[in-house]
Amino acid sequence: MKRSVWGWMLCCTLLSATLAFGQSATTSLRGTVKDPSGALVPEAKVTLADKTKGKTVNATADSAGNYIFPQIPPARYTITVSAAGFGIQTKTAELLVNQPATINFALTVEASTVTVDVSATAQTLNTSDATMGDSVGNSTIAALPMEGRDPISLLTLQPGVLYLGNPEENSTNDSRSGSVNGGRSDQGNITLDGMDDNDQLKGTAFSGVLRSTMDSTEEFRVTTSNGTADAGRSSGAQVALVTKSGSNGYHGALYEYYRPTNTVANNWFNKSQQISQGLPNRPQKYVLNTFGGSLGGPIKKDKLFFFFNYEGLRQAISDVVTATVPTAQFYQGQLGYINNAGVATYLTSTQVGTLDAGCSTNVTCGVNPNVQTYFGSLKTAGIVGVSGIAGDGINSAGYVFVSPAPKTQNTSILKLDYSLTAHQQ
Repeated sequence: MKRSVWGWMLCCTLLSATLAFGQSATTSLRGTVKDPSGALVPEAKVTLADKTKGKTVNATADSAGNYIFPQIPPARYTITVSAAGFGIQTKTAELLVNQPATINFALTVEASTVTVDVSATAQTLNTSDATMGDSVGNSTIAALPMEGRDPISLLTLQPGVLYLGNPEENSTNDSRSGSVNGGRSDQGNITLDGMDDNDQLKGTAFSGVLRSTMDSTEEFRVTTSNGTADAGRSSGAQVALVTKSGSNGYHGALYEYYRPTNTVANNWFNKSQQISQGLPNRPQKYVLNTFGGSLGGPIKKDKLFFFFNYEGLRQAISDVVTATVPTAQFYQGQLGYINNAGVATYLTSTQVGTLDAGCSTNVTCGVNPNVQTYFGSLKTAGIVGVSGIAGDGINSAGYVFVSPAPKTQNTSILKLDYSLTAHQQ
């Protein structure tokens, strides 16, 4: 019996490893090879070379001069095309995740090598499918300013996206926060290096269950509409994140982002509350500190690579909180209502007691003096509600105050890449 249980556990482990190993965040490349007159060049040899990892992939153009690499890891490649009787031509292109690229070649008769750099706009133009969405490479991620070095803010910079922030930070649980082209946030699909990264509990739009840092994100693509069959598990956006990898050369970084509280403007409701109480205009506290470092390199040249990133997050932030408290009249035992003329009318504590005439209970009828004493202590503490913020404005009103909401977060990310063959990684 024990052997059977251990056997099943081993089979499940191997099956899980096999399924995980089979998934990856990839891209594709295709194109046509022609001669100077525009005639097709069949049987041309096409080579993709990732010089950072020493990886090379080969393909041969068909009889119509078309070549294709249907599934390759996103990277910056050197593409070399050669054919009998023509000069060798080389182009450099950065192929981004889930962004099919089309790069055509026009060979020359001369024997010399011609080097041409393809611009980022041309190489990422998608003419292979109808998907809508942008791919963003590492150079753009590093160049754009982001508060707290949070890559999630980049994912939302897409046409058709409505994003109101992280539900944990702004207490917004509305599934429309993060809608893409009308699809709710919980209808999206997030993958990290090809693996499912969806938060099944909270259903957030752009943040997965595993945290990604800006320094660990190599690139990403958000497909906002017309997703292809390989992504068709949901009706919303398809978010594909790729973690940085090591290479044959060592590379690393140290960084720190600090935002002080002296640049923060006061919340409108908080300021209104302070004015009503005669208090000075004092903004809520907001100190944000993000720091960390990364290191990547080879373990075995051309075969095994590593990348590691640590990031610490320290927040000393005060949230603006709205509480519902009794009005000044309710403190005194008065009960208000709207009469037929639409005017607020208040019953005195004596009239409230009359409403309970004939009651027989061990609890005080009418206005409870114990509750009134409790309300009186709140009033003494200076908690006075402001109508129009919360409550009904008659017996209850809103009281706005700041409450400390500190946050400490430590993130460690380790990625290992092993190249079995030119086609298996």
